[in-house]
Amino acid sequence: MQVIVGAGPVGTNVAKQLAAAGEQVRIITRSGSGPEHPLTERIAADANDTKRLTELTQGASVLYNCVNMPYTKWASLWPPVFAAMISAARANDAVLAITGNLYGYGQQPGGHMNEHTPLAATGRKGQLRAAMWQKALDSGIRTTEVRGADYLGQGADGIFSAVLSPAIAKNATAWLPGDPDAPHTWTYVGDMAGALIRIAAAEKGWGRAWHVPSAPPISVRELANRYAAVAGKPAVKVRRVPRFAMHAAGLVIPMARELAEMDYQFYGPFLMDATETAKTFDLHPTGLTTILREEAASSTALAKD
Repeated sequence: MQVIVGAGPVGTNVAKQLAAAGEQVRIITRSGSGPEHPLTERIAADANDTKRLTELTQGASVLYNCVNMPYTKWASLWPPVFAAMISAARANDAVLAITGNLYGYGQQPGGHMNEHTPLAATGRKGQLRAAMWQKALDSGIRTTEVRGADYLGQGADGIFSAVLSPAIAKNATAWLPGDPDAPHTWTYVGDMAGALIRIAAAEKGWGRAWHVPSAPPISVRELANRYAAVAGKPAVKVRRVPRFAMHAAGLVIPMARELAEMDYQFYGPFLMDATETAKTFDLHPTGLTTILREEAASSTALAKD
């Protein structure tokens, strides 16, 4: 049996892939949500509750951290939940598989990051993610962190869903808080789930971080054009929001402040190298056209509902 905390796009994909492979799955969320499957059990519980989480993880070989925290509340919400996960994994001798991101690296020269780039973040969220990973390593449990770039895929939150998709749907200009022509790595949520499962199951994956093999980097403008072509939509204009605008808005809008802290990811190259992970685990990224076709099909289905 394997336990997943969180039923967002990554948690949902982990559950679906595990169930499809014949694994018994338990999904824990506050509301008891998650994908339906005969091999999947959905339980409503608070992951902050160490005792309850430990009980629900009994017999689990892997505990997957697939939690999505509100962006403006990371500092208060992440530490207790993460501490509970470490305790539950330790008590049940389960592998803690962490859905990670690239925040902990901070801004790197040329935007390049590989599996051995040092964690050098200076921002609050990056330092928090780096501290969480170090806490997992120091805990003595079997653990791994699988890091991806900005997500694409059904249900994924990010620049595509927040900026590009609405503009394409309305044939309007997409206003990007970043450079529309800077190369950027995009990670498919299905590939993130597949990498988590493969790496958590392999002893050689424990005790260090890995990157999700992802499609070759492309700019936001090119991404918009390729999606429009796949979806049969007119191409939209993508224009740059002046960098100072988001920082100014952050003085009064909490979400804008959080986004401004991480804006280096879109005002310059943001390039994730996953060569070592791909070779070690024989993982290969889903093609961008396949991903965008899924996005288009999902948008069409939502429009009909």
